[in-house]
Amino acid sequence: MQPFSYDALPMRVRFGEKALEQLPGELEELGVSRTVVLTTPREQAFGEQVDELLGPVGLGVYPHAAMHVPVSTADAACAYIAEVGADSVVCLGGGSTVGLGKAVALRTGLPIIAVPTTYAGSEMTPVWGLTEDGIKRTGRDRRVLPTSVIYDPTLSTGLPVEVSVTSGFNAIAHAVEGLYAPDASPIISLMAAEGVAHMLTALPAIVADPADLQARSDALYAAWLCGAVLGATTMGLHHKLCHILGGTFDLPHADTHSVVLPYVMAFNLSAAPAADDALVRATGTDSPATLVRELEQSLGIVGSLAELGMPESGIDEVIRQALAAPYSNPRQVTEADLRTLVTAAFTGSPIG
Repeated sequence: MQPFSYDALPMRVRFGEKALEQLPGELEELGVSRTVVLTTPREQAFGEQVDELLGPVGLGVYPHAAMHVPVSTADAACAYIAEVGADSVVCLGGGSTVGLGKAVALRTGLPIIAVPTTYAGSEMTPVWGLTEDGIKRTGRDRRVLPTSVIYDPTLSTGLPVEVSVTSGFNAIAHAVEGLYAPDASPIISLMAAEGVAHMLTALPAIVADPADLQARSDALYAAWLCGAVLGATTMGLHHKLCHILGGTFDLPHADTHSVVLPYVMAFNLSAAPAADDALVRATGTDSPATLVRELEQSLGIVGSLAELGMPESGIDEVIRQALAAPYSNPRQVTEADLRTLVTAAFTGSPIG
């Protein structure tokens, strides 16, 4: 076996049905006593229920989390949290809410506790992102890593099927890219393959029966593993493209990852045989990229960036930004390669 290093991230996880009920005790164990609950506008009512669960510890709900974490939203959230005198933040929801919590932690140093209701997996990473003037900046900082994560499968049973599916493929993208990252390891490969296999099994079951708690539990477990893979490795071409697409054109985060994923897989796996072997085992097929694309189509995922609202004129801008900043990738990326890949994702061309 080749030498490797693996740096485990410090984090506490509670997993199980009705685990949300343990949130007050978790906050007490962390030594915090004044908490703001962050949500999106859509989940405000649920946030108010959680705030009520916290009793005197809860200082209210800030329901303004948005995709790609606009700088103005982060500014306003920090101002509100300072005004009420919070010493901690609970992030209730998906990637948008966790992303806002990370922005707060980056600026204030306050601990954040994540309660995921989707399968994005961002709660397991020290990666933050902020968007301003159409440009999304990202970075890594352990200050933004949630101190605790509470995984409660019952919280995702009401998640719309289409959101469940796209956030699940978003999680798969984390695992795939971790498999061929320069800092991958046998431990990462185990988590990635396990996460991909469980998610690919769970998503069709969720589509067939959105109330299937076992399928929801499997998807949440897979999201945990896939997110942990991303948290421990270096991002490459896939995440670079999706950050550009999201920040520049305000495309929906998980949907964008879902559309781009099979095209980047098809491009990169030929140059990453170990990653390809792991995905062949996890998917049970010799063409993992094709299987992912076909499964996405069968589960109703939008098939192209054009359908998500990206203008065709934006292809040149995506290429310009992708070439302007270096990033790790197992295969050299040329301007011609990018044009072929992004154009295929824009039109929804067949894989291969």
